Amino acid sequence: MLNKQKIVVLRFSAMGDVAMVAAVLREFCAQNPNTEVIMVSRPAFEPFFTEIPNVTFHSIYPKTTHQGILGLFKLFKSLKKLKPTAIADLHENLRSRIICSFFRFTRVKIARINKGRAEKKALTRLQNKILKPLKPTVNRYADVFTALGFKCRLSHQLIKTPQPITSKISYLFTNTVTKKVGISPFAQHSYKVYPLEKMEEVVKTLSEKGYELFIFGGGKNEAEIGESWQTKYKNVSNLIGKHGLNEELAIISNLDLMLSMDSAGMHMASLVGIPVVSIWGPTHPYAGFLGYGQIESDCLQIAHPSRPNSIYGNKPCLCGDVPCIALVKPEIIVEKIISKLKHG
Repeated sequence: MLNKQKIVVLRFSAMGDVAMVAAVLREFCAQNPNTEVIMVSRPAFEPFFTEIPNVTFHSIYPKTTHQGILGLFKLFKSLKKLKPTAIADLHENLRSRIICSFFRFTRVKIARINKGRAEKKALTRLQNKILKPLKPTVNRYADVFTALGFKCRLSHQLIKTPQPITSKISYLFTNTVTKKVGISPFAQHSYKVYPLEKMEEVVKTLSEKGYELFIFGGGKNEAEIGESWQTKYKNVSNLIGKHGLNEELAIISNLDLMLSMDSAGMHMASLVGIPVVSIWGPTHPYAGFLGYGQIESDCLQIAHPSRPNSIYGNKPCLCGDVPCIALVKPEIIVEKIISKLKHG
């Protein structure tokens, strides 16, 4: 590649997918130090990219400024002024395709992600299911960069990057001896959420064993659940709604472990190099959405011929009267966390 390349990267949502882009860009930028990256995503996700050299964030506002064809044309014009030499479409949805269509008239090189839809359909169908690991999503991202002629070799290693403990979060780290565990018990789709009464058992047991616990993720209703756990059990801090994304990343980066669903919490922890014990229901790590650098042996799941039946978790479990995620016992989760904290 020639020097001073400038690549526009398109990935607008969801939070976990955008966090995975950040993990890839960190390695991409190290391997391509003369390349400038313009990351186009929703403004809420900018903190994922602030620590990556040579990355400039460009916000998309799909519900206001950049709504519809005219809005996307306005976004195209602002990006065109930056004189990109290549476009990496890591989203491959209607909006990103329209933006790429505009750029085709400028003769800018364009590459688009192959989402592997046929393979994913074979993985999730009930009849003649093909249960095998598919290409990780991060590798699909990397393929787009290599198709554009760039180097992008992924290490798939957790890179622990503790961020400074600022005055706003210092109250959480007064105890420097006790192990600190983040818990992200919620997800965008309810079918991926471990039953809250069982999760409370996990919280109760870990609290009794003396670990410090931090509850992440969710809105007002979830915050009320977090507050109730904080009230009932020692060493539990509910952080839902109390900190911005940049502060949450700083907190997570100084933890020892994260417990998460197949959700954004897993990907946020992965981005700052924190190991994750994850719980899986109708989805499966074989679909390619395991957190970057995480290992399959830390995924807690039940073997069943109907699993997985969903890629994104927006479909209910088909394993019977009891959802498969509910069959993961709280004591198994606790044992896994304790073992992981002791032995890594």
